[in-house]
Amino acid sequence: MGFHVTFYLSYKFRLLLLFTFCLTVVGWATSNYFVGAMQEIPKAKEFIANFNKAIVLGKKETLTNEASVKTPDLDNCPSMSPYLRGQDKLIFKPDLTLEEVQAENPKVHRGRYHPEECKALQRVAILIPHRNREKHLLYLLEHLHPFLQRQQLDYGIYTIHQAGSKKFNRAKLLNVGYLEALKDENWDCFIFHDVDLVPENDLNLYKCEDQPKHLVVGRNSTGYRLRYNGYFGGVTALSREQFFKVNGFSNNYWGWGGEDDDLRLRVELHRMKIIRPMPEVGKYTMIFHTRDRGNEVNLERMKLLHQVSRVWRTDGLNSCVYKLLSVDYNHLYINITVDFWSSQ
Repeated sequence: MGFHVTFYLSYKFRLLLLFTFCLTVVGWATSNYFVGAMQEIPKAKEFIANFNKAIVLGKKETLTNEASVKTPDLDNCPSMSPYLRGQDKLIFKPDLTLEEVQAENPKVHRGRYHPEECKALQRVAILIPHRNREKHLLYLLEHLHPFLQRQQLDYGIYTIHQAGSKKFNRAKLLNVGYLEALKDENWDCFIFHDVDLVPENDLNLYKCEDQPKHLVVGRNSTGYRLRYNGYFGGVTALSREQFFKVNGFSNNYWGWGGEDDDLRLRVELHRMKIIRPMPEVGKYTMIFHTRDRGNEVNLERMKLLHQVSRVWRTDGLNSCVYKLLSVDYNHLYINITVDFWSSQ
């Protein structure tokens, strides 16, 4: 009996020792595994961090390379373009087509152009009001695009077309052009341009100065003399700030005449001085035409001129009401069509 008890105890003791040994072996193996794993984790983290850093650096380098290709750091264009050639002989082909003019200006896109070799000194919007003057517009576009490109300007040409049969209102159309063009670009300079006047000399720079500029010193129809002292019509240049300061044109000149003198009075009321190019430079050819129906002489113009000092603050850009019918981005120009529902 004692023998069996002793044997039984020793057997159980041996099993306990074996179990303890197994636990020790398993514990040792597990601890080595976790220690190795813990040592590897920082290395993995370091690898991932270095990998991500390489990706970020690669992206930065790619973006930098793309930027250097797409947006080169251009120098400013010179104040006097090397492409100017002075007085030009104008030819008006009777069978000229829009397709011909488009083919001659492949770098014009949606009515806009900018020089590729340098950064233009000014962004210039050309505003041309008209109605039923498509042939005159075609002649002007044919000569004006290369003229402006030789001056290395960043420019856009806007035509403002008055729909309907009511009396023509050139001044109000130009207010519309100013307001609508600023929705496209924060233009520095605005050229207010009659559709039937074509510049002859590209030294007549279509840029704005620190004072309003009158560009038509003379035209063929007046023997290249100024029409009268104080004349401020045809083609004028005012900066964005200058035009805003005088509240633009009056909206009340229906029919022909008076609106350009009104603008001159607004300029003078603000103690600004009108400047002009030299007579031999400010020369234009006027394309012959008869007076349009709906653009009869404005018999109220003298009365309106006597009111300028009283009404300029409330009659102008801040009171220009119109119905915008369409804005079409053509190859050579942006066409803005509006309707004035006034009972005039």
